[in-house]
Amino acid sequence: MMSWLLLVALQTAPPLTLVGPEGPAAAPLIITLQDALERAKQNDVTFRSAVADAAVAAADRVQAKASMLPTISATTQYLGNSPTPNNVLPNGRFVSLDGVNMYRAWGVLHEDLSASVLTGAALRRAGAAEVAATQKVEVARRGLALTVTRSYYALVTAQRRYATTQQGVQQAQRFLTTTRQQEQLGQVARADTIKAEIAFQQQQQAFRDAFVTMDNARLALAVLLFPTLNENFSVVDDLATVPALPTFNDVRQQAARNNPDVGAAEATLRAAGYDIAIARSALYPSLSVEGVYGIEANQFALHSIVVDRPEVGKIPTPGYFVTLNLTVPVWDWGGLRSKIHQAEARERQATVILSQTQRQLLANLYSMYNESQAAKTALDDLQHVSDLAAESLRLISLRYDAGESTALEVVDAQNTLVQARNAHDDAQVRYRVSLAELQTLTGSAP
Repeated sequence: MMSWLLLVALQTAPPLTLVGPEGPAAAPLIITLQDALERAKQNDVTFRSAVADAAVAAADRVQAKASMLPTISATTQYLGNSPTPNNVLPNGRFVSLDGVNMYRAWGVLHEDLSASVLTGAALRRAGAAEVAATQKVEVARRGLALTVTRSYYALVTAQRRYATTQQGVQQAQRFLTTTRQQEQLGQVARADTIKAEIAFQQQQQAFRDAFVTMDNARLALAVLLFPTLNENFSVVDDLATVPALPTFNDVRQQAARNNPDVGAAEATLRAAGYDIAIARSALYPSLSVEGVYGIEANQFALHSIVVDRPEVGKIPTPGYFVTLNLTVPVWDWGGLRSKIHQAEARERQATVILSQTQRQLLANLYSMYNESQAAKTALDDLQHVSDLAAESLRLISLRYDAGESTALEVVDAQNTLVQARNAHDDAQVRYRVSLAELQTLTGSAP
């Protein structure tokens, strides 16, 4: 009786739902390649570091501009002086003060006028450094786009291979069943059944390997896309939509206008030239101007009596004074000259880097465009090969059913079809990746 009640309860109970820390399992998130690129930009360390460097460079430019302008500050002080015995001296023991109590309330305007400030070399140098940092952000973005594209289509390809090997297992299973039935009827030899069983076992192993490869590709992409490891997503397979390959002249013009590596190298060279100007400006005299307006009196008031001149009576305390300070460098044991030599060495290095970057751009341009052309040709050819392999398997299977073909031919046709489909998938990914590599030079997707 108890067993019967338990059986009824199990049959009428609602299905169990697995609940995790965040509630019931949600539907997989569907991610396109563009979604993957946007998500990766929020989590990639290299890209975020480049963005932070650009923000720091922008702040440096603001600070360099501010350093050229006068500064205004306010200060309030109380100066307490030690009195003399019996107040013999009304201004106390320190002759630099004019009373035992003294108050200051100043507004201070200060400006440093050096050769660097007058020429604006520091501001221009900061501007060039900001341009270089901004270009490096673009370099990091394009490099990240290439990395994400490779990982994205690696998962797409792994899913396709998983599906292809699954079809291979099904075909091998059907062929094994057919050979066993024909062997029982005495229509084929035992060798055909053995060959079919070997092929079936091989296809099963390939299916298990494809599953592991697909899972690893999903993990690699998840690391790029999410701040916490999350495998609950699916990618959109858009390999069938083949973008057109632009002409070489278009690619070359875009690379000449939009390549961030060359832009960063040029900005770095300009910054190195300004470093020389800044180092040389230290050899010239500099002038600082400081204007003060406020009070310096024995009472914190607008009118007060001077302690050591009481007979004058109350006088207005607010006033101003100006300090001009001219500094002329005379001798520094070669330190300033050494800084100039350092700046010149960095400029020569920046010149070499720019030249190398330009040459490397041309070399990469030719190499990557040739790769894209080869990948496009291979894609067209392997599509035709895949169609032929499918038709070949169909015809050989019909011939085998009619007793006109061998099991070896059938197994070989099955393997050829799997290899042809995998090769076609690889060609599609190769073409997409080659276009992404071209994008790192041109800045725009073909």
